[in-house]
Amino acid sequence: MISKIKEEKFKVIQFIRELIVYIDRNLDNFPKKDIEIKNRLRNSSYDLLNLAYLANITKNKDKKTELLEEIISKIKVIDFLLNLCYDKEIINSKKYVKFGNKMDDILKYTLGWIKAVGHG
Repeated sequence: MISKIKEEKFKVIQFIRELIVYIDRNLDNFPKKDIEIKNRLRNSSYDLLNLAYLANITKNKDKKTELLEEIISKIKVIDFLLNLCYDKEIINSKKYVKFGNKMDDILKYTLGWIKAVGHG
C-alpha cells in the first residue's frame, strides 16, 4: 500500500508539472481582452502544484484527503476556464482535447491517491 501511495502522488505531481508547461507553451497568443482567463489558468495550475506538495507532506489522513479534494475542485475550475477558452475560440479543439487528457490524468491519479490514503 505504501508503494501505491508513492506512485499516485508522484504521478499527480508529474502530471501537474506537465500541465503547467503545456499552459505556458500553448497560451502565449491570448487576446488582451481575455488575459484575465490566462492569468487564472496559470495561477490555478500553480495552486494545483502547491496543493499536491502540501498533500504529500501532510501526515493527517483527513487533512491529506481534504487537500486532495481541493485538487479535484481546482481541476474543475481549470476545466471551466479551458472550456471558456474553447468557446471563445482562443484554443482549438486539438489543444482543448490535449488539455482535457492532461487534466483527466491528474484527476484519475488524485482519485487513486485518495483511495490509497484510505478515504475513497
